[in-house]
Amino acid sequence: MAADGLTTIKSAYSALETMARLEATVTAKGMTVFAHIDHAAGAVEAGLPLRPTDLLIFGSPKGGTPLMQSVQAAGIDLPLKALVWQDEAGITWLSYNSPAWIAERHGADTKAAIHMMTVAIDAIVAAATSASPKQ
Repeated sequence: MAADGLTTIKSAYSALETMARLEATVTAKGMTVFAHIDHAAGAVEAGLPLRPTDLLIFGSPKGGTPLMQSVQAAGIDLPLKALVWQDEAGITWLSYNSPAWIAERHGADTKAAIHMMTVAIDAIVAAATSASPKQ
């Protein structure tokens, strides 16, 4: 499912396992994890309920810098982010902004960088969500 550049993929795993797989795959691919934000834990601290909702911010300067060199304002959408969340039926999903959408949003003309980012995030998402991930 995709809307306005947002791609959402159903996971074969729990939210906790999906995030663990996501983070392990990002690290294994040599990318940097810049932040891990557990929105549900923050909600608990505020005394509010929230189903699992966990954000990972990650990337590689080699991948994102060409996009920012083309249009520096693209840095508002970089590094890449992936949100692992659980819906009211208990199904786990992983959502992320398409690199092509990020480039289009900013009017960046960096086809090679976008292709590299797309291939990387597709492989990462498949490994995190699929019972038989693509290698």
